[in-house]
Amino acid sequence: MTVDLTGRTALVTGAAGGIGREIVRGLLGAGAHVVAADVSGPGLATLAQDMAAPEGQLTTDRLDISSEADCSAIVAAIEQRRGSLDILVNNAAVGMGLIRDDHMTDLVRIEEIEPEIWDRFVRTNFSGAWYLTRAAVPGMKRAGWGRIITITTSFFTMLRGKFHPYGPCKAGLEAMAAGHAAEFEGTGITVNVVVPGGPTDTPFVPDSSGFNRDDLIQPSVMAPPIVWLCGPEGDQVTGNRYVAANWDPSGDIAAARAASEAPIAWPDLAGAPVWPGSDPNR
Repeated sequence: MTVDLTGRTALVTGAAGGIGREIVRGLLGAGAHVVAADVSGPGLATLAQDMAAPEGQLTTDRLDISSEADCSAIVAAIEQRRGSLDILVNNAAVGMGLIRDDHMTDLVRIEEIEPEIWDRFVRTNFSGAWYLTRAAVPGMKRAGWGRIITITTSFFTMLRGKFHPYGPCKAGLEAMAAGHAAEFEGTGITVNVVVPGGPTDTPFVPDSSGFNRDDLIQPSVMAPPIVWLCGPEGDQVTGNRYVAANWDPSGDIAAARAASEAPIAWPDLAGAPVWPGSDPNR
């Protein structure tokens, strides 16, 4: 299926490498104007050169998503330049390599995690997505249309021992996306999560892991479900998570959805709350 996103403006964070650059490529291919944001200026310059997008279709902006002021400023600038921000892809993160390179073969213990490192992970991997969502939602509500897509990880990684702070931050993102999907229902804003489905061939998986890189998931699998969610068929699709490795772009959409789609987070665990009056949503 061909998706036409001409006239839409997307902000992709963590755009300079790995998964981010493939999301940028996919959205550009669908005709969207893409604002590629990353903390690495040289990485963005390489991205712009590699993408060879038509003039005016790709904008690059250096962004530190751990700064609320920077997040608010980039959304305001996009709205001023483009008139609206239609699509927000929360992809940027720091990985466990920030602590040490061999974190996959010698898992990280709590004694190794300095409070400053914990705080940096939380600001970047969790708070940054909230800062951007908070800044983007008012404009999306005024337009009556918006897409928020957040990249999390496997439930195994979220709950894995000795994989902090990365795992808990991604679990927080998953829960936040579920809450926002419910909060924004009926506004025209959809909220969904996309995950690769396992270890992916990006710098987050170092060579020291011992994996054969040919066995890793290719980051390009992330683009097809994200582009589809941003198209007209995604208008009423919200509150879902998609395992991108299970999405077959060569088949029909119904089959791709059936193979990859499930509700965000853990709704089965929240189905019977103990609550005064029995209904927390009234």
